[in-house]
Amino acid sequence: MTAPKIALCLLGGGATGAMYQIGALAALEHAVDGLDTNELDLYVGTSSGACVAAALAGGLPVQRIYRAFLDPADVYFNLERKHVLRVDVYEWWRTTLSSWRALRHGGASVASNVPTTPAELWVEFDRLYDTLPAGVFTLDRFERFLEDFFVRRRVPNGFQAMPRDLRILAFDLDSGERALFGGPELRHVPVARACIASMAIPPFFSPVRIGDRYYIDTGAAQVSHIDVAQEAGADVIIIVNPMVPVSAESVPTGHGQRPSARDKGMLWVTNQAIRIGMHALLQEKVARARESGGPELIVIEPEPTDAALFMHNPASFAARRKILEHAYRATREHVAGWLEENPKTVERMGWRAAVPSLAPGPPESAS
Repeated sequence: MTAPKIALCLLGGGATGAMYQIGALAALEHAVDGLDTNELDLYVGTSSGACVAAALAGGLPVQRIYRAFLDPADVYFNLERKHVLRVDVYEWWRTTLSSWRALRHGGASVASNVPTTPAELWVEFDRLYDTLPAGVFTLDRFERFLEDFFVRRRVPNGFQAMPRDLRILAFDLDSGERALFGGPELRHVPVARACIASMAIPPFFSPVRIGDRYYIDTGAAQVSHIDVAQEAGADVIIIVNPMVPVSAESVPTGHGQRPSARDKGMLWVTNQAIRIGMHALLQEKVARARESGGPELIVIEPEPTDAALFMHNPASFAARRKILEHAYRATREHVAGWLEENPKTVERMGWRAAVPSLAPGPPESAS
Protein backbone atom coordinates (compact mmCIF):
# COMPACT_ATOMS: atom_id res chain seq x y z
CA MET A 1 0.00 0.00 0.00
CA THR A 2 1.35 3.40 -0.98
CA ALA A 3 2.05 5.91 1.77
CA PRO A 4 -0.63 8.58 2.19
CA LYS A 5 0.20 11.98 0.72
CA ILE A 6 0.19 14.81 3.27
CA ALA A 7 -0.16 18.52 2.40
CA LEU A 8 0.39 21.47 4.72
CA CYS A 9 -1.61 24.63 3.98
CA LEU A 10 -0.54 27.85 5.69
CA LEU A 11 -2.88 30.81 5.36
CA GLY A 12 -1.69 34.37 5.83
CA GLY A 13 -2.17 36.57 8.86
CA GLY A 14 0.71 39.02 9.02
CA ALA A 15 3.67 38.73 11.38
CA THR A 16 1.53 37.58 14.30
CA GLY A 17 -0.15 34.96 12.11
CA ALA A 18 3.23 33.56 11.08
CA MET A 19 4.25 33.31 14.74
CA TYR A 20 1.05 31.44 15.54
CA GLN A 21 1.78 28.99 12.72
CA ILE A 22 5.34 28.41 13.94
CA GLY A 23 4.19 27.77 17.51
CA ALA A 24 1.38 25.48 16.32
CA LEU A 25 3.65 23.45 14.04
CA ALA A 26 6.30 23.08 16.73
CA ALA A 27 3.61 21.64 19.00
CA LEU A 28 2.23 19.40 16.24
CA GLU A 29 5.65 17.89 15.64
CA HIS A 30 6.15 17.28 19.37
CA ALA A 31 2.67 15.85 19.90
CA VAL A 32 2.69 13.32 17.04
CA ASP A 33 5.33 10.63 16.78
CA GLY A 34 6.03 9.87 13.15
CA LEU A 35 5.27 13.40 11.91
CA ASP A 36 8.13 15.59 10.66
CA THR A 37 7.07 19.00 9.38
CA ASN A 38 10.05 18.99 6.98
CA GLU A 39 9.08 15.64 5.42
CA LEU A 40 5.58 16.34 4.10
CA ASP A 41 4.64 15.89 0.46
CA LEU A 42 3.32 19.35 -0.37
CA TYR A 43 3.52 22.83 1.15
CA VAL A 44 1.03 25.51 0.14
CA GLY A 45 1.29 29.05 1.48
CA THR A 46 -0.02 32.55 0.99
CA SER A 47 1.04 35.92 2.37
CA SER A 48 3.10 35.49 5.56
CA GLY A 49 2.25 31.79 5.42
CA ALA A 50 4.17 31.61 2.14
CA CYS A 51 7.41 32.49 3.93
CA VAL A 52 6.84 29.84 6.60
CA ALA A 53 5.96 27.26 3.93
CA ALA A 54 9.11 28.10 1.95
CA ALA A 55 11.29 27.73 5.05
CA LEU A 56 9.83 24.32 5.90
CA ALA A 57 9.91 23.05 2.31
CA GLY A 58 13.51 24.23 2.18
CA GLY A 59 14.40 22.02 5.14
CA LEU A 60 14.60 24.48 8.06
CA PRO A 61 13.50 22.82 11.33
CA VAL A 62 10.40 24.41 12.82
CA GLN A 63 11.82 23.89 16.32
CA ARG A 64 14.82 26.07 15.42
CA ILE A 65 12.59 28.80 13.99
CA TYR A 66 10.44 28.63 17.12
CA ARG A 67 13.47 29.15 19.37
CA ALA A 68 14.68 32.03 17.20
CA PHE A 69 11.48 33.99 17.77
CA LEU A 70 11.44 33.23 21.48
CA ASP A 71 14.88 34.70 22.05
CA PRO A 72 15.28 38.44 21.25
CA ALA A 73 19.06 37.99 21.04
CA ASP A 74 18.82 35.23 18.42
CA VAL A 75 19.83 36.42 14.92
CA TYR A 76 18.73 33.27 13.10
CA PHE A 77 15.90 35.21 11.41
CA ASN A 78 16.84 38.82 12.11
CA LEU A 79 13.87 40.50 10.45
CA GLU A 80 13.35 44.16 11.35
CA ARG A 81 10.55 46.61 10.67
CA LYS A 82 12.72 48.45 8.12
CA HIS A 83 12.76 45.35 5.92
CA VAL A 84 8.98 45.48 5.45
CA LEU A 85 7.77 49.06 5.93
CA ARG A 86 9.61 50.89 3.17
CA VAL A 87 7.76 53.64 1.34
CA ASP A 88 7.28 52.98 -2.36
CA VAL A 89 9.11 56.06 -3.64
CA TYR A 90 8.29 55.33 -7.28
CA GLU A 91 4.55 55.14 -6.63
CA TRP A 92 4.54 58.35 -4.63
CA TRP A 93 6.59 60.16 -7.28
CA ARG A 94 4.15 58.97 -9.94
CA THR A 95 1.26 60.17 -7.76
CA THR A 96 2.84 63.59 -7.26
CA LEU A 97 3.30 64.12 -11.00
CA SER A 98 -0.18 62.83 -11.85
CA SER A 99 -1.78 64.97 -9.15
CA TRP A 100 -0.04 68.07 -10.42
CA ARG A 101 -1.28 67.41 -13.96
CA ALA A 102 -4.81 66.72 -12.68
CA LEU A 103 -4.87 69.92 -10.62
CA ARG A 104 -3.53 71.97 -13.49
CA HIS A 105 -6.10 70.52 -15.89
CA GLY A 106 -8.92 70.97 -13.37
CA GLY A 107 -7.89 74.54 -12.62
CA ALA A 108 -7.82 75.42 -16.31
CA SER A 109 -11.26 73.86 -16.83
CA VAL A 110 -12.79 75.77 -13.91
CA ALA A 111 -11.16 79.01 -15.03
CA SER A 112 -12.61 78.63 -18.49
CA ASN A 113 -16.08 77.87 -17.03
CA VAL A 114 -16.24 74.53 -18.81
CA PRO A 115 -17.89 72.65 -15.88
CA THR A 116 -21.43 74.00 -15.75
CA THR A 117 -22.95 71.49 -13.34
CA PRO A 118 -21.80 69.81 -10.10
CA ALA A 119 -21.62 66.50 -11.95
CA GLU A 120 -19.22 67.95 -14.49
CA LEU A 121 -17.12 69.43 -11.71
CA TRP A 122 -16.88 66.01 -10.03
CA VAL A 123 -15.45 64.63 -13.28
CA GLU A 124 -12.48 66.91 -12.76
CA PHE A 125 -12.06 65.66 -9.18
CA ASP A 126 -12.12 62.07 -10.45
CA ARG A 127 -8.77 62.78 -12.05
CA LEU A 128 -7.33 63.16 -8.56
CA TYR A 129 -8.98 59.92 -7.45
CA ASP A 130 -7.23 58.07 -10.25
CA THR A 131 -3.83 59.45 -9.26
CA LEU A 132 -3.75 57.70 -5.87
CA PRO A 133 -0.72 55.40 -5.41
CA ALA A 134 -1.15 51.68 -6.07
CA GLY A 135 0.29 51.03 -2.62
CA VAL A 136 1.91 52.85 0.27
CA PHE A 137 4.88 50.51 0.79
CA THR A 138 7.07 48.32 -1.38
CA LEU A 139 8.23 44.80 -0.49
CA ASP A 140 11.43 44.98 -2.54
CA ARG A 141 13.63 45.31 0.55
CA PHE A 142 11.90 42.33 2.16
CA GLU A 143 12.62 40.33 -0.99
CA ARG A 144 16.32 41.12 -0.63
CA PHE A 145 16.15 40.13 3.04
CA LEU A 146 14.59 36.77 2.09
CA GLU A 147 17.18 36.16 -0.63
CA ASP A 148 19.99 36.78 1.87
CA PHE A 149 18.28 34.60 4.48
CA PHE A 150 17.90 31.75 1.99
CA VAL A 151 21.59 31.95 1.08
CA ARG A 152 22.73 31.98 4.73
CA ARG A 153 20.47 29.06 5.67
CA ARG A 154 21.02 27.09 2.45
CA VAL A 155 17.41 27.25 1.34
CA PRO A 156 17.01 27.15 -2.48
CA ASN A 157 15.48 30.25 -4.08
CA GLY A 158 14.12 28.17 -6.94
CA PHE A 159 11.04 25.94 -6.83
CA GLN A 160 12.73 23.16 -8.80
CA ALA A 161 15.62 23.00 -6.32
CA MET A 162 13.39 22.79 -3.24
CA PRO A 163 13.73 19.49 -1.32
CA ARG A 164 9.93 19.36 -1.05
CA ASP A 165 7.10 20.38 -3.34
CA LEU A 166 6.13 24.03 -2.71
CA ARG A 167 3.25 26.14 -4.02
CA ILE A 168 2.67 29.83 -3.32
CA LEU A 169 -0.62 31.51 -4.19
CA ALA A 170 -1.28 35.04 -5.40
CA PHE A 171 -3.70 36.67 -7.85
CA ASP A 172 -3.10 38.39 -11.17
CA LEU A 173 -4.17 42.02 -10.65
CA ASP A 174 -5.43 42.62 -14.18
CA SER A 175 -7.15 39.31 -14.91
CA GLY A 176 -8.34 38.30 -11.43
CA GLU A 177 -7.04 34.78 -12.05
CA ARG A 178 -5.25 32.64 -9.50
CA ALA A 179 -1.47 32.50 -9.86
CA LEU A 180 0.14 29.32 -8.59
CA PHE A 181 3.86 29.89 -8.20
CA GLY A 182 5.71 26.61 -8.28
CA GLY A 183 3.14 25.22 -10.70
CA PRO A 184 4.03 24.41 -14.32
CA GLU A 185 3.46 27.92 -15.70
CA LEU A 186 5.18 29.89 -12.93
CA ARG A 187 7.85 27.47 -11.78
CA HIS A 188 10.61 29.75 -13.10
CA VAL A 189 9.81 32.58 -10.66
CA PRO A 190 12.26 32.86 -7.71
CA VAL A 191 10.73 31.76 -4.41
CA ALA A 192 11.48 35.07 -2.69
CA ARG A 193 9.75 36.97 -5.49
CA ALA A 194 6.72 34.68 -5.27
CA CYS A 195 6.58 35.26 -1.50
CA ILE A 196 6.37 39.04 -1.81
CA ALA A 197 3.82 38.76 -4.63
CA SER A 198 1.64 36.72 -2.27
CA MET A 199 2.18 39.30 0.52
CA ALA A 200 1.22 42.37 -1.54
CA ILE A 201 -2.05 43.14 0.23
CA PRO A 202 -3.82 46.30 -1.03
CA PRO A 203 -3.72 49.16 -0.24
CA PHE A 204 -0.68 48.78 2.01
CA PHE A 205 1.75 47.17 -0.44
CA SER A 206 2.14 47.94 -4.13
CA PRO A 207 1.42 45.11 -6.59
CA VAL A 208 4.51 43.07 -7.44
CA ARG A 209 5.60 42.98 -11.05
CA ILE A 210 6.76 39.70 -12.53
CA GLY A 211 7.42 39.81 -16.26
CA ASP A 212 4.69 42.00 -17.70
CA ARG A 213 2.07 41.11 -15.06
CA TYR A 214 1.26 42.46 -11.59
CA TYR A 215 0.33 40.25 -8.63
CA ILE A 216 -1.38 40.85 -5.28
CA ASP A 217 -2.30 39.03 -2.06
CA THR A 218 -5.12 36.50 -2.38
CA GLY A 219 -7.29 38.11 0.34
CA ALA A 220 -10.24 35.97 1.35
CA ALA A 221 -9.51 33.60 -1.56
CA GLN A 222 -6.80 31.95 0.57
CA VAL A 223 -9.23 29.04 0.93
CA SER A 224 -7.96 28.04 -2.55
CA HIS A 225 -5.23 26.22 -0.61
CA ILE A 226 -7.59 23.28 -0.20
CA ASP A 227 -8.24 23.10 -3.94
CA VAL A 228 -4.51 23.10 -4.68
CA ALA A 229 -3.88 20.29 -2.18
CA GLN A 230 -6.81 18.24 -3.48
CA GLU A 231 -5.71 18.67 -7.09
CA ALA A 232 -2.27 17.40 -6.08
CA GLY A 233 -3.86 14.23 -4.70
CA ALA A 234 -3.35 14.85 -0.98
CA ASP A 235 -4.87 12.25 1.34
CA VAL A 236 -4.47 14.41 4.46
CA ILE A 237 -4.51 18.21 4.47
CA ILE A 238 -3.25 20.05 7.54
CA ILE A 239 -4.53 23.63 7.57
CA VAL A 240 -3.06 26.16 10.01
CA ASN A 241 -5.27 29.25 9.94
CA PRO A 242 -4.56 32.21 12.24
CA MET A 243 -7.27 34.36 10.60
CA VAL A 244 -10.29 33.90 12.86
CA PRO A 245 -12.58 36.76 13.95
CA VAL A 246 -11.50 38.33 17.21
CA SER A 247 -14.03 38.08 20.04
CA ALA A 248 -12.85 40.08 23.04
CA GLU A 249 -14.41 42.26 25.70
CA SER A 250 -11.12 44.07 26.25
CA VAL A 251 -8.96 45.18 23.33
CA PRO A 252 -5.29 46.27 23.68
CA THR A 253 -4.64 49.68 22.10
CA GLY A 254 -1.91 52.27 22.23
CA HIS A 255 -4.11 54.12 24.73
CA GLY A 256 -4.67 51.19 27.07
CA GLN A 257 -7.40 48.54 27.16
CA ARG A 258 -10.60 49.46 25.31
CA PRO A 259 -13.95 47.65 24.86
CA SER A 260 -14.12 47.46 21.05
CA ALA A 261 -11.97 46.77 17.97
CA ARG A 262 -13.25 50.13 16.77
CA ASP A 263 -10.92 51.71 19.32
CA LYS A 264 -7.91 50.34 17.42
CA GLY A 265 -8.84 52.39 14.39
CA MET A 266 -9.43 51.87 10.69
CA LEU A 267 -6.73 49.27 10.07
CA TRP A 268 -8.01 46.85 12.68
CA VAL A 269 -11.63 47.37 11.65
CA THR A 270 -10.52 46.37 8.14
CA ASN A 271 -8.53 43.45 9.54
CA GLN A 272 -11.55 42.19 11.46
CA ALA A 273 -13.71 42.41 8.32
CA ILE A 274 -11.15 40.30 6.41
CA ARG A 275 -11.03 37.78 9.25
CA ILE A 276 -14.82 37.42 9.31
CA GLY A 277 -15.04 36.85 5.56
CA MET A 278 -12.06 34.50 5.33
CA HIS A 279 -13.12 32.35 8.28
CA ALA A 280 -16.67 31.98 6.94
CA LEU A 281 -15.36 30.90 3.54
CA LEU A 282 -12.91 28.45 5.09
CA GLN A 283 -15.58 26.85 7.25
CA GLU A 284 -17.83 26.42 4.22
CA LYS A 285 -14.98 25.00 2.15
CA VAL A 286 -13.98 22.51 4.85
CA ALA A 287 -17.59 21.41 5.38
CA ARG A 288 -18.09 20.75 1.66
CA ALA A 289 -14.82 18.85 1.39
CA ARG A 290 -15.76 16.62 4.33
CA GLU A 291 -19.24 15.99 2.96
CA SER A 292 -17.81 14.93 -0.39
CA GLY A 293 -15.72 12.23 1.28
CA GLY A 294 -12.44 13.71 0.10
CA PRO A 295 -9.15 13.88 1.97
CA GLU A 296 -8.92 14.05 5.75
CA LEU A 297 -8.81 17.70 6.86
CA ILE A 298 -7.06 18.77 10.07
CA VAL A 299 -7.78 22.43 10.86
CA ILE A 300 -5.66 24.14 13.49
CA GLU A 301 -6.71 27.65 14.47
CA PRO A 302 -7.02 29.80 17.61
CA GLU A 303 -10.26 30.31 19.47
CA PRO A 304 -11.89 33.71 18.75
CA THR A 305 -11.35 34.73 22.37
CA ASP A 306 -7.64 33.91 22.06
CA ALA A 307 -7.22 35.80 18.78
CA ALA A 308 -7.03 39.06 20.75
CA LEU A 309 -3.35 38.13 21.21
CA PHE A 310 -2.85 39.08 17.56
CA MET A 311 -3.86 42.65 18.38
CA HIS A 312 -0.60 43.25 20.23
CA ASN A 313 2.35 44.87 18.48
CA PRO A 314 4.31 42.08 16.71
CA ALA A 315 7.54 44.04 17.24
CA SER A 316 7.12 43.55 20.99
CA PHE A 317 9.13 40.61 22.35
CA ALA A 318 6.56 40.02 25.07
CA ALA A 319 3.76 39.85 22.48
CA ARG A 320 5.72 37.44 20.29
CA ARG A 321 6.40 35.15 23.22
CA LYS A 322 2.73 35.14 24.27
CA ILE A 323 1.57 34.21 20.77
CA LEU A 324 4.20 31.50 20.28
CA GLU A 325 3.68 29.87 23.67
CA HIS A 326 -0.11 30.07 23.47
CA ALA A 327 -0.09 28.53 20.00
CA TYR A 328 2.12 25.73 21.29
CA ARG A 329 -0.01 24.91 24.34
CA ALA A 330 -3.37 25.17 22.57
CA THR A 331 -2.23 23.02 19.65
CA ARG A 332 -0.92 20.27 21.93
CA GLU A 333 -4.38 20.06 23.49
CA HIS A 334 -6.16 20.22 20.11
CA VAL A 335 -4.02 17.52 18.50
CA ALA A 336 -4.34 15.18 21.48
CA GLY A 337 -8.12 15.26 21.11
CA TRP A 338 -8.00 14.75 17.34
CA LEU A 339 -5.71 11.73 17.67
CA GLU A 340 -8.13 10.08 20.09
CA GLU A 341 -11.15 10.80 17.87
CA ASN A 342 -9.60 9.54 14.61
CA PRO A 343 -7.77 6.26 15.36
CA LYS A 344 -8.19 4.86 11.83
CA THR A 345 -6.67 7.91 10.15
CA VAL A 346 -3.84 8.00 12.67
CA GLU A 347 -3.06 4.34 12.04
CA ARG A 348 -3.18 4.88 8.29
CA MET A 349 -0.70 7.76 8.58
CA GLY A 350 1.64 5.74 10.76
CA TRP A 351 1.32 8.33 13.51
CA ARG A 352 0.88 7.87 17.22
CA ALA A 353 0.46 10.17 20.17
CA ALA A 354 3.73 11.03 21.85
CA VAL A 355 4.03 9.57 25.34
CA PRO A 356 3.47 12.54 27.69
CA SER A 357 6.31 11.58 29.99
CA LEU A 358 8.72 11.27 27.08
CA ALA A 359 7.43 13.95 24.72
CA PRO A 360 9.62 17.07 24.64
CA GLY A 361 8.20 20.29 25.99
CA PRO A 362 8.30 23.63 24.15
CA PRO A 363 11.79 24.82 23.25
CA GLU A 364 12.75 27.64 25.58
CA SER A 365 15.83 29.19 24.11
CA ALA A 366 18.18 29.05 21.16
CA SER A 367 20.95 26.55 21.13
